Amino acid sequence: MYKISSYFSTLMFSAVAIVLMSTMAQAGAASAEDLDKESQQALKTLYETQPFTKTLLQNAKAVLVFPHIVKTGLVFGGSYGEGELIQGSLIVDYYNSVSGSSDLQPGTQPYGYAVFFMTDSALNYLKESKGWEIGVGPTLVVVDDGMVKNLSTSSLRDDAYAFIFSQQGLMAGVSIDGTKISRINR
Repeated sequence: MYKISSYFSTLMFSAVAIVLMSTMAQAGAASAEDLDKESQQALKTLYETQPFTKTLLQNAKAVLVFPHIVKTGLVFGGSYGEGELIQGSLIVDYYNSVSGSSDLQPGTQPYGYAVFFMTDSALNYLKESKGWEIGVGPTLVVVDDGMVKNLSTSSLRDDAYAFIFSQQGLMAGVSIDGTKISRINR
């Protein structure tokens, strides 16, 4: 019984590793300059499709943008992408976004997301943590199309707001709960 369980665990770990490596290879940016261009283009697209985000930026302490995340699934799934933290017009640091899941839905789906940090404490948590797992730490609200209609600068009460954009593919909706965001060197 132990050999079967051990074999099954090894097989599952290998499958997860293959999915995550495939995802990372598809989502990795070639250079800091490429990532900078992709991030600026992603924000421009976000501001055009969700005009409130431009107003939100005026009140935000910083924005963390991941222009290209790739989610891959086949029994087990994962997602990976790289992004940058922007304060004002300065790029402060680079980060990656990694998640894993048991995902019965096969396929690959690219998307991007941006997190607007509204408080200094939330921004400091990101900068000082050894990796921020979304759902732990600062309060983060993932804003969907219906919710954005009810937002105004006077109703903003949470630490951070996330907007998912450029979602493509046939896989079901994207969730960023449980995603781990970690600083990387570029």
